[in-house]
This record gives sequence, structure tokens and C-alpha cells, in this order.
Amino acid sequence: MHMLTKIAGMVGAGLVIATPALSAACGKRDTVVAGLEEKFSETLTAGGMQSATAVLEVWSSAESGSFTVLLTHANGISCIVSSGTGFFRAPESVKPAGIPS
Repeated sequence: MHMLTKIAGMVGAGLVIATPALSAACGKRDTVVAGLEEKFSETLTAGGMQSATAVLEVWSSAESGSFTVLLTHANGISCIVSSGTGFFRAPESVKPAGIPS
């Protein structure tokens, strides 16, 4: 439900184009990111290469606990693939001394 609210809000504001067949909201990366920053106070938290032509990013808000998973393609189009609430950071993994991993 939270993802639908976020997508509807950003589509309503003209920030992204809804693509119902894909169940995602897509638009130019700069526009989508501006919406996440301004409307939801989210900042880039983590990310990595999803494939040779796409980057997966996690945006989150320490204030509200909301988060958004964004997939950006080589053509500069970003799609919201998931969002939710209750975001938390996993603690750093501590490797015990003398025990091989």
C-alpha cells in the first residue's frame, strides 16, 4: 500500500510516469530523485550494479523510516520497484578473530 501511495503522489505531482503493466513508476532519474528528496526526505543509503546496464539504489529517510528501491537504467530512466516503512540499518558484521569465514 505504501508503494502505491508514493507512486500516486509522485505521478500526481508530475514527477514520474506510471507504467501499470510493469507495476512501477518511471521517469528521468533527476526528477525521480528530486521527488524522493523533497517529498519524502529520503537520501541515498546504499546501491550497487544490478546488471551491466542498471544500478539498484536504496533511498531512505531517518526521519520517517520510509524507504524506496530505485532501479536506474543506462538510458537515465529510473523506476521505483519497491517502497515501504520501518527502514533500519543492519549492524556491521564483526568477524570473530581466528575463525575463518
